[in-house]
Amino acid sequence: MKNMIFIGSTLLFIGTSAFSQSEMAYNDLSEIVMHKSSKIDNTDKADAKALKKEERYTTPNYATEQHFLTDFPNATDVSWYTKGIAEATFMQNGKKFTAFYDYDNNLIGTTSKASYDDLPASARKYIEKHFNDYTTGTVILFDDNEYNDSPMELYETPFDGEDNYFVELSNNNKKIVLQIGMDGIVSFFKDISNDYTR
Repeated sequence: MKNMIFIGSTLLFIGTSAFSQSEMAYNDLSEIVMHKSSKIDNTDKADAKALKKEERYTTPNYATEQHFLTDFPNATDVSWYTKGIAEATFMQNGKKFTAFYDYDNNLIGTTSKASYDDLPASARKYIEKHFNDYTTGTVILFDDNEYNDSPMELYETPFDGEDNYFVELSNNNKKIVLQIGMDGIVSFFKDISNDYTR
């Protein structure tokens, strides 16, 4: 009789253990299946690819970022755009700037918004005489890094890397940009009526 109880208890123990193991195996298998099905979801792949592309354009290389931190130690709210030369847009002393870095990670210069009144008096007089039927728009100051001769471009147009103002003027459907040197000399820079989107 003791043998029967012992054998019965052993069979009950083995049966319970076998049932527990098959349930665990079933749970593990369902987790694996769920994991595999989420891996092949095309939406996730597209999102991951878009995120990687965005990260590539919004993350500078290490050397450029280190130069930026040295050049502008008090910068806040920094965002990067790195398709072509690297551009860091940031705030400093309550003013918004964009810094441009060449392929060797060196500062080319910065841009910031300026006012029409910041222009040299001779330039304002010239604009008022020759462009009196235009409305003045955005005024940008490009502050060149004199220690770097790398080429620079604004409005998708290259120019000599020296300190300059750029003034947008509009008249009906026509929109142009004038380049103004620190000496007050005004020159036509670009017609942006149709092609300027950024």
